[in-house]
Amino acid sequence: MEFFSLHFLLIFSILLYFYLFFIHSKSSKNTQNGFRNYPLVGSLPDFLRNRHRFLDWTTGVLAGCQSNTATFHRPGKVHGIITASPQIVEHMLKTNFENYPKGIRFRTLLEDFLGRGIFNTDGELWKIQRKTASYEFNTKSLRNFALENVTMELQTRLIPILEKALKNERILDFQDILERFAFDNICKVAFNVDPGCLGGDATSGGEFMQAFEDAATLSSGRFMYAFPGSYKIKKFFNLGSEKTLQKSIVTVHEFADKIIRSRMEEMAKKNDEDLLSRFMGNSEYSAEFLRDIVISFILAGRDTTSSALSWFFWLLSSRTDVEDKILKELENIRRKYGKAIGDTYNFDELREMNYLQAAISEAMRLYPPVPVDTKACKEDDILPDGTFIGKKLVYFIPHICDGKNGKYLGKRLL
Repeated sequence: MEFFSLHFLLIFSILLYFYLFFIHSKSSKNTQNGFRNYPLVGSLPDFLRNRHRFLDWTTGVLAGCQSNTATFHRPGKVHGIITASPQIVEHMLKTNFENYPKGIRFRTLLEDFLGRGIFNTDGELWKIQRKTASYEFNTKSLRNFALENVTMELQTRLIPILEKALKNERILDFQDILERFAFDNICKVAFNVDPGCLGGDATSGGEFMQAFEDAATLSSGRFMYAFPGSYKIKKFFNLGSEKTLQKSIVTVHEFADKIIRSRMEEMAKKNDEDLLSRFMGNSEYSAEFLRDIVISFILAGRDTTSSALSWFFWLLSSRTDVEDKILKELENIRRKYGKAIGDTYNFDELREMNYLQAAISEAMRLYPPVPVDTKACKEDDILPDGTFIGKKLVYFIPHICDGKNGKYLGKRLL
């Protein structure tokens, strides 16, 4: 029986090899129109070859399409569109937003990590969280509080770390430094809690930071499985990446619970107002839901900010002409308002830094902090380019990238 099984496996492997070889040769001429579509398995072979560089691969395919949009098929009803068309992205995320929820697949894959937080919900629950957060972040008091905290974090932590590294000629992982910087700021602004992650030698909070990074990476890695849902087998038996993921989530949950307990104790003493306090003021929200909110806003404030700043400084390091223009703009504003080097700026003064804003915006266009967003289709629709989209069966990945050069280098820089 064992010999028969091995013999069958060998024959199957040989047949599969020749099948993919001949199909690959036959379909290689059609890559200009998008992803290769093999009989029965769709885009799966190319997906398996390129999933370790998914962003580079998909961006390269889309750059070769006239409409910057391509359809793809994979087993397990993973069927839809990947696009880098600004018009289609705007249609899905703004014009016809209600018709494109995150969908069941997206929510299921990220539920262990994000729960029912704003990044993993649709409908009324999403609206409630967005409305509360939008109101809080638009208040003048919070804007001033954010400016004060960023200034303090810069002057007492970030700049001293950089000055010390310069003096000792020490090499720093700048993206890691910026992640800690952003993490401290979002915790203070949203939860009025200072984790002190960017402390002294930048080693404080290392366990949580690593756990958070692992949880985010491994949760998003579930999208890269060859067959949807196969991660559940590893999760059930607590094996490999799923074992690491569950362990990381426990550490992240413990940290979030600690923040919530801290805020409850502070609220009992005085009436502080911050984002978390507004949610905590509603007795209908469970401790688990508050934890999901904390995790979602840490993800929003840490990863996107640090990624945008990392790409910006990386680009700036190769463009001394842009750096000179930024410094000249800052010098003019300092002279106009009588400021010395190292002085802080208020919001009105920051709004006059038009060239700096343009440079940051261009860096985010070339290397967006959130390069992929996934949507499902609720009802039949027609996209701006005339493409018909059927409900339920279509799985979307709006893919924003550098439309001119068609490239994306990935998240980690250093």
